[in-house]
Amino acid sequence: MNPELRSKLDRITNVLFAGGVNNPVTYIEQLSFLIFLKLLDEEESRRELHGRLAAGNTRALFPGQSSRYRWSEWRFKSGLDLRDFIRDEVFPYMASLVREEPQVAIYFQDARLEVEDANVLKEVVDEIDSISFMRLGTDVKGDIYEYLLQYLATQEGALLGQFRTPRQIRLMMVQMLDPDLGDSMFDPASGTGGFLIDAVEHILAKYSDKPREVPIYGEEWLEKRGQTVAEAKKQIPNLQTYPKGAGEKIPDWKILEQGIYGIEVSRQMMRISMMNLVLHGIRNANIKRANALSELGGLTEEDLKRRYKVILSNPPFAGVLPKESIRKDLPTDSKKSELLFLGVVMEALAPGGRAAVLVPEGLLFGSTSAHVELRRKLVENYDLQAVISLPAGVFKPYAGVKTGVLVFRRPTGEKKDKQSGKVLFAEIKNDGFDTDKITGGGRPETPEKNDIPELLRLWKLFRESGFQKPPGVKAGTLLPPGSEVPTCWWATVADVAENDFNLAAGGYKPQTTEKPSDDDAADIISKTLKLERDIAGGLERLLKAVEAEK
Repeated sequence: MNPELRSKLDRITNVLFAGGVNNPVTYIEQLSFLIFLKLLDEEESRRELHGRLAAGNTRALFPGQSSRYRWSEWRFKSGLDLRDFIRDEVFPYMASLVREEPQVAIYFQDARLEVEDANVLKEVVDEIDSISFMRLGTDVKGDIYEYLLQYLATQEGALLGQFRTPRQIRLMMVQMLDPDLGDSMFDPASGTGGFLIDAVEHILAKYSDKPREVPIYGEEWLEKRGQTVAEAKKQIPNLQTYPKGAGEKIPDWKILEQGIYGIEVSRQMMRISMMNLVLHGIRNANIKRANALSELGGLTEEDLKRRYKVILSNPPFAGVLPKESIRKDLPTDSKKSELLFLGVVMEALAPGGRAAVLVPEGLLFGSTSAHVELRRKLVENYDLQAVISLPAGVFKPYAGVKTGVLVFRRPTGEKKDKQSGKVLFAEIKNDGFDTDKITGGGRPETPEKNDIPELLRLWKLFRESGFQKPPGVKAGTLLPPGSEVPTCWWATVADVAENDFNLAAGGYKPQTTEKPSDDDAADIISKTLKLERDIAGGLERLLKAVEAEK
């Protein structure tokens, strides 16, 4: 994203924040409405061109008299005339297109314009009007939204950080599952759509002639350093990067779009994730507003029966649902959302499908019957491949909860090797950001301290072995004195079962034995005996003194 575009976005942000739209979620939602309207106008212009050339989709989005609702028709308005027209006519018209453009209607359902200051609105409209989105590449449009979403992690939006999983963790989980074209991908708590976007970008890079590596800190980070990726990696060997490409070798874009599914209970978040996907080139993703935990929360019978090949999620950790509202098909009787969401993922996974889910660490070792029973079902009925312990500060500044990642697969038939299967345990102490400090609303970058690239390297070897040869040493191994503490180790399913299905990585961690003392054993015994005799002598003298006083 070039400096001029960043400058435009900064001006929009400053105007909206000064104009009272300073709740980060509201700010992004309001911008999403206006960007969507501009995109629809550009799409209409494209269709008009195709109509003149008699090629492609020429059906008008704004037929006949409704053309007055097009961005290009009202963008010249100002003052209350502009504000009232957008609020009272444009938004309701968009929400009415249930039959003609259902995706647009869903997007604008219950939409409200919350930019009350007409002058502020005019400035924002003028800035957006100066951006030609159609001329921007998909990656640039995606970068625009990622740039806007950063405000969810500011101090003002600290409580809203629940909607954003740190990019370095998302990318790690995506690369571990390695989604491919044709996979159905699902997030039952999609938030801003981060996991779905990363999965899409992973596939696009796979189907690109010349994918490029991008640091987790962004391409601007490289610009500031004046380095190429190769130069940066030479200086910082464990710099975490991810592949990015245009996906020009994808044979049918519909295959990609039709495989993307997300459920989000918040309408605001649903809109934000839809716009995020649109700006990343995915116009027809299946994003739905519903409660993935409840049969009463907007799920259809088809939603409940659908199974997915790839599931990536960071579901909410807090919350308790009434028993009557909870889906009956979940593999747990708990009312806690953290267990229920894991149950949703387990149930929604297709045979042969794979999942990576963020969970609070308490779920891994909780001793209640609900915790133990769900872990038992996970270990015995699924192929649990990895448990990854994350740093305690990974979600700072908005949460300090200790978390882990479960990576598992649903067997294609009856599960084999119920006792001899191997589970990889890994510990990430550094994730490329300082785990203790907070500056500017976020954690400072520490690119030289990142355990994720090495874990991904080891994971690749594990996967290439058919998940039969895990890296590291076996759980409970006593290492020689002075040995380096390993970052990963493994246990058999039988080991886990014997440990009451406890999945806390630390419980299986190998221990380093202490180095034997170099002192002579006879000398130590002699000194100990002398010390004991001195103590006994002192006590005898004290006893005589006490008796003499009687």
